[in-house]
Amino acid sequence: MSLPEPINLINQLYDEIIKDIDNDTCLIGIPNGGHLILNELKKKIKLNINYGLIDCSFYRDDLDTSGLKVREKTTSINFNVDDKKIILIDDVFYTGRTIRAAMNELFDFGRPKEIKLFVLIDREMNELPITPDFASCKINIPYQNYIDLTHKDGKLIFRSRNI
Repeated sequence: MSLPEPINLINQLYDEIIKDIDNDTCLIGIPNGGHLILNELKKKIKLNINYGLIDCSFYRDDLDTSGLKVREKTTSINFNVDDKKIILIDDVFYTGRTIRAAMNELFDFGRPKEIKLFVLIDREMNELPITPDFASCKINIPYQNYIDLTHKDGKLIFRSRNI
């Protein structure tokens, strides 16, 4: 399976996201892939907006089957989300469960005006009525294949493995 270059997908995501940003926009990444994407976006976005991370591990509805996946990056939202446009950033949209968990945690911080979802890859296998507002790439691969964005040898790459 050949996956596109992450930096090309991030550039496409940037081209779309910049159209949607205003003074009330906050970008929140979901670790670990969303954190890597945010780092790249911060280099390009020259506006004064808030950035944060949301590790929704404790809000997952599948802890009994998948176990708790503690991330090295944790939730870091040091700004008011009330009446803000929140753009969630993630590397791969798979079933929608991570996004549902992220929204549940996000509401613990306040009541956003709206929430949008921008991802690099949409696997189009959602199990919940959640779908990205923008995906740089849509692919259909077997259910048991897992894809994530990682940093290796100074470069962003997609890692694919069977689960």
